[in-house]
Amino acid sequence: MRILKTIWQTLKRPPVHISLGVIVLLSFIGGVIFWGGFNTALEATNTEKFCVSCHEMSDNVYQELQQTVHWENRTGVRATCPDCHVPHNWTDKIARKMQASKEVWGTIFGTIDTREKFLEKRLELAQHEWQRFSANDSLECRNCHDYDSMDWNRMSDEAVRFMRPAAEKNQSCIDCHKGIAHELPEQMNFKNPMLARLEQQAENTRLEADQVYYTVKPITLYEDEALTQTAGTLESASEVTILSSSGDKSQLAINSWRKTKGFGRVLYEDFGQNITSAILEKDTAQNDALFERSEEKVDELTGLTWNKVTAQFWTDDKAFTPSQEALWDYASETYSNGCSVCHSEPAPGHFDTNTWPAMFAGMVGFTNMDAQTQALVLKYLQTHSSDYSNAAH
Repeated sequence: MRILKTIWQTLKRPPVHISLGVIVLLSFIGGVIFWGGFNTALEATNTEKFCVSCHEMSDNVYQELQQTVHWENRTGVRATCPDCHVPHNWTDKIARKMQASKEVWGTIFGTIDTREKFLEKRLELAQHEWQRFSANDSLECRNCHDYDSMDWNRMSDEAVRFMRPAAEKNQSCIDCHKGIAHELPEQMNFKNPMLARLEQQAENTRLEADQVYYTVKPITLYEDEALTQTAGTLESASEVTILSSSGDKSQLAINSWRKTKGFGRVLYEDFGQNITSAILEKDTAQNDALFERSEEKVDELTGLTWNKVTAQFWTDDKAFTPSQEALWDYASETYSNGCSVCHSEPAPGHFDTNTWPAMFAGMVGFTNMDAQTQALVLKYLQTHSSDYSNAAH
């Protein structure tokens, strides 16, 4: 204590033997050393190597990043962890570092130290990051992607159609591009209660012979009544005629079209339109005895020959509804809610039937629709396209 008191008394007294210049010089040198050390430590914690030094990151999101275009692409430009999650300007960077200090706490107490814990907490973690991107207007994204630097003439028509309106509104990147570098949380792939109700109603529907029904979900088809020979899969919203029904088994007839080129494994709803009704096993598709042909036409656009066929199969799935409109109501609502988040969704009649699959594939990756819902919404768009709508563009 005596030594400390002596030092304190010396510091309080005006300098006697040390000149003001020496004090200023020493203060300057000390400041440089402090500032250099601070920035060195700051940059050391702002590298990908540091980010993945804990197994929580290296075993989870880092593995996903390596499967995306941000990791490897034709231009050789790669985005690292801090490129996307730490702002480049100094003040925002310091604020972000202070936020990230909570991750140290999480590491110490093992908040996500196992894969199971990570997956359980993933939605919460993702929502925090999405909220941050929304609040700062996707600041990190704009370090590389900027609306003012986009060459509309060199972009594809599809990209221009979505990006130009976003640029006009100066829309935040994260509004449309969730899941572009990491997988979306599993919790987002939920089943809409409306579809669940339709499936429940289908299970309780009593099927009558010679009546038309529609599938509420994909079902397995069989060639035989014993259900031993798998024939393929009947897609959602496909029209069938029930021939007989006993217990859990039903025999059904599918009226469809198929192309003669190839194995003819895909059954389509209409001539020249790629609206999938069923996908058959290779052996089933090549078994001519299973198909009754009634008409043959050549598609002038492609030069391909199509056959109109009727096929009979068996199933044990309770997944039929007499109302296709209920399915379309669900699909229409899902399409509107899912796509309007990013932009004003095109009307179903805006594109023709065979254009919709490519257009939909470009949009659906930014939604949380599960595979079953995606197939149903696509079929809704195709069957309400300009080929079938009086309000076509």
